[in-house]
Amino acid sequence: MSNKLQGLVWDACAPAGLSISQVAIMSRLADYSNDDGISWPAIPRIARQVGAKSPNTVRSALKVLEAGGWLKVQERKTKGRNTSNIYRINVAKLVQAAAEANSTDTPSNFEASNSEVSKIEASNSEGSNNKAVAAVSPSNFEADPQVTTTPDPQGNKTLSPAASQPDDSSDESFLALHPEAVVFNAKKRKWGGADDLTAAEYIWGKIIRMYEQAAECDGEISRPKEPDMTLWANEIRLMCTADGRTHKQICELFVRANRDTFWCKNILNPSKLREKWDDLTIKLTANVPAETSAGGHWNSAEAWENTL
Repeated sequence: MSNKLQGLVWDACAPAGLSISQVAIMSRLADYSNDDGISWPAIPRIARQVGAKSPNTVRSALKVLEAGGWLKVQERKTKGRNTSNIYRINVAKLVQAAAEANSTDTPSNFEASNSEVSKIEASNSEGSNNKAVAAVSPSNFEADPQVTTTPDPQGNKTLSPAASQPDDSSDESFLALHPEAVVFNAKKRKWGGADDLTAAEYIWGKIIRMYEQAAECDGEISRPKEPDMTLWANEIRLMCTADGRTHKQICELFVRANRDTFWCKNILNPSKLREKWDDLTIKLTANVPAETSAGGHWNSAEAWENTL
């Protein structure tokens, strides 16, 4: 998190004519950024945090911000699938806009507000900032732990620790950032909400049932090892926030895979389900039972068990 950029955003963006929603999005990007203005939060996450009606509202605002020169957006893909974009805030433009806005303030207000500008103005002048931006490429990035569980395929180099996402390793700070988490590992930055955990437990129940049925025919088959439900819930959360799936779609596709003689042996966790999602969608042509499309929100694994 960059407190310096946060101060610049508040000083510069509204006086420069940006809308409330655009200022809010710039503020969230600054909150996730290092001091060079680089971050990669998922669009659904930004939409949820700024109270946007939909992710498309954020996408539209980002296009306006990019056209206005406030930031640059670079798309990324992992295994042919879109992942979170890389955002580069134009720090030099923020510095200049903040200075212009502050110059119209009273001397006392300007002195307090412009302190944030003076701290980084020298190191983030137009030339040095462009140099910093040009030096960064996807190969310099460690995969975003909030977006993907696999390394960035475009390179092996990692970003320095100072540029990591702002999640703190302490439980209290982590929960403050993710109040909806019901299971979490602050050090690994993995977490899941109530619905994520319910879906994970539902999938685990299906796997256990498959093993129990197999044990009736072969007594040598033993119960599989209990999974880390935090990791499972985190993967399901990412399928929802980064991939645009719903919990219902996730559970339905897993059930279809679980009923297939080939896929039931190969899809044994949410991570593998996510990896093979496109293949499963194409190859599993069996119709989902009509009652699963009856609608309504699912609240527990038991509720799903009654519909599938």
